[in-house]
Amino acid sequence: KLSMLPLTSGGGGKRKGRSKKWKEILRFPHISQCTEQGNSIERDYVSICEKQPIGRLLFRLYCDTRPELQRCIHLLDALEDYEVTPDEKRKCRGDQIIKTFLSKQVTCVVFSVVSVLCGTRTVHDYLSEGPFLDYQNSMYFDRFLQWKMLERQPITKDTFRQYRVLGKGGFGEVCACQVRATGKMYACKKLEKKRIKKRKGESMALNEKLILEKVNSRFVVSLAYAYETKDALCLVLTIMNGGDLKFHTYNMGTPGFEKDRVQFYAAQICCGLEHLHRESIVYRDLKPENILLDDNGHIRISDLGLAIKVPDGELIRGRVGTVGYMAPEVINNEKYGMSPDWWGLGCLVYEMTAGRSPFRARKERVKREEVERRVQEEEEEYSDKFTADTKAICRMLMTKDPKQRLGCLEDGAAGVKAHPFFKNINFRRLEAGIVEPPFVPDPRAVYCKDVLDIEQFSTVKGVNLDQTDNDFYSKFTIGSVSIPWQNEMIETECFRDLNVFGPQGTRPPDLDWDQPPEPPRRSLLDRIFRRHVSEGAHSSSVNSVDSMSNSAP
Repeated sequence: KLSMLPLTSGGGGKRKGRSKKWKEILRFPHISQCTEQGNSIERDYVSICEKQPIGRLLFRLYCDTRPELQRCIHLLDALEDYEVTPDEKRKCRGDQIIKTFLSKQVTCVVFSVVSVLCGTRTVHDYLSEGPFLDYQNSMYFDRFLQWKMLERQPITKDTFRQYRVLGKGGFGEVCACQVRATGKMYACKKLEKKRIKKRKGESMALNEKLILEKVNSRFVVSLAYAYETKDALCLVLTIMNGGDLKFHTYNMGTPGFEKDRVQFYAAQICCGLEHLHRESIVYRDLKPENILLDDNGHIRISDLGLAIKVPDGELIRGRVGTVGYMAPEVINNEKYGMSPDWWGLGCLVYEMTAGRSPFRARKERVKREEVERRVQEEEEEYSDKFTADTKAICRMLMTKDPKQRLGCLEDGAAGVKAHPFFKNINFRRLEAGIVEPPFVPDPRAVYCKDVLDIEQFSTVKGVNLDQTDNDFYSKFTIGSVSIPWQNEMIETECFRDLNVFGPQGTRPPDLDWDQPPEPPRRSLLDRIFRRHVSEGAHSSSVNSVDSMSNSAP
């Protein structure tokens, strides 16, 4: 059963969309029940204290208990702030950092001038040795193990509330959903099991899940959960309520955008591609429909169904993508690496500027073969909407020879970022998420099709599922994904509300190794059943005594 979306992403009220039983759902196991987790977890500083959001916060809480470590954390924060300081203010900020952390009056100095100038890595190297070993014997690390146990809880359809249909994917509907424990809203992409089998889409579905699981970028949709129901495999993804770039390009007045908006979206797409390429993933389906806006006007790349990991030192071949956006080397079925994505970025910059795609006019009826001929043989035309640097970056990104294309040269994504078209973009601040978008979606508007306009899937007939299918499903269903799950706990303030310790920094009962865990709480039905059994036993005992007294001589 599907409901309409809640009025706010948190659901409103004091609990902010959380279930009445949210504390019970997220109840910490006693630390004695976390031994297996403690033995199996990889004791890696970078993973635990840098990459994992809850691990990072708990390590910082531990460092706050030791003045010399607290000072290291303050230096890391200062250096992080320096990285996103506007260029014209960086020298002043740098001088402040050196003065603050290298003054002769400062005590507990554990770093040198060189370490400050070398930046964060030197400080992390220091923290990753003795301090990290000490941290692993503290109650803060024990609390981290408790959070990891909660993270590993089984995920089912009952973990979520289901809301309205948002659209269609290749194998099923996409619905809005809300985590009962936290109130966090997501989009649930359902892959119908029989439809996957009928279309032989197992490898495609698993590939998308594996890639989404691997990528952690604010410019690519995140996978938070993967689970199965009786009829479907479900990917729970970042919800993007602001519509897609195709809708905004063509349905919001005159087709196309002003230059500042084109620059902003192109810069964020460039960062998303760079993050994918760092993981050796080529996206291969860059088009306006696949670029989604969130509530605040930031964009993410979505639908990674055609993305693929390129083996180290190799090239791949595959004639996939969308007509009008496929690069010449893809159309020609030649081998390639990351080059098709930079071609796609050029197509998007062109379309956002001109209000039409580079090789086909809006609503022009033309055969696929003709569009592909234009891509291979013709030069795109530029109107007076294009400034000199916009025209230049489009031409460099849509260079037909991938060896000469911007983004495919030795400097890679850095070369794209350095182009004069992006001269007004501070990429350090953009990647930190502190650049204000030029357009913010109206929360009262709906930037998508009406739910009644979304075509329904027909029923799949003549397909039976067997044990081989179950083996595939077991590879797909992983439960929660670590970093997005931890971010959810922090963003919804569940971490703040639950991460409580004893008075004066002592261990609470659930972290006390010497105090046995509380017995599990029984459900209402269990309590009623036990009371019924107890009363029945008491009644039998009374009847037995009466019977014995009646039969006595």
